[in-house]
Amino acid sequence: MIFVRHGQSEFNVHFAKTRQDPGIPDPALTEEGRRQARQAAEILRDLDIRHLLASPFTRALQTAEIIADTLRLPVEIEPLVHEHAAFICDIGTPASALGKTWPNWRFDHLPERWWPDDEQEDAMLARCQRFRERMAMAEMYEHTAIVSHWGFIRGLTGLRVTNGAVVRVAKQGEAELLHPVEPALP
Repeated sequence: MIFVRHGQSEFNVHFAKTRQDPGIPDPALTEEGRRQARQAAEILRDLDIRHLLASPFTRALQTAEIIADTLRLPVEIEPLVHEHAAFICDIGTPASALGKTWPNWRFDHLPERWWPDDEQEDAMLARCQRFRERMAMAEMYEHTAIVSHWGFIRGLTGLRVTNGAVVRVAKQGEAELLHPVEPALP
């Protein structure tokens, strides 16, 4: 399976400058984030992707929307790959509001308030393991791209990736950074 970290969000811009939470719930992508999503889509175009999953956070959904348009794929909302609830940006948007923004996508399997208030590291790692086990059993494993977040990708692979990063995860658990090719800074 291939993971894509969502493109740069409004939160990422402010946090990178100050290292303080700017208090932006469920932030949207910036123009740079949209560019990163288009770049990730171009990389995925050559990887025989047939299924596209996305976290229900707005920044992931906007990234998935760009990728879906490029690959001409539907998007399946996968709540297991959400971020780990460490900042205000990890307060989501209610499922009914997401459904109005993306009326052609299904959100009816989500509770109205689907994001956690708090999630300790061990709970996030257990969620990563549940997702890995579920995907390992799926026929679509090799042909699936998942738009997710820094914390989830780190929990699953040990990699600390930049916005727009593309990571291949083998069934045995090995992770390979496909884009960018240079390692991300912590």
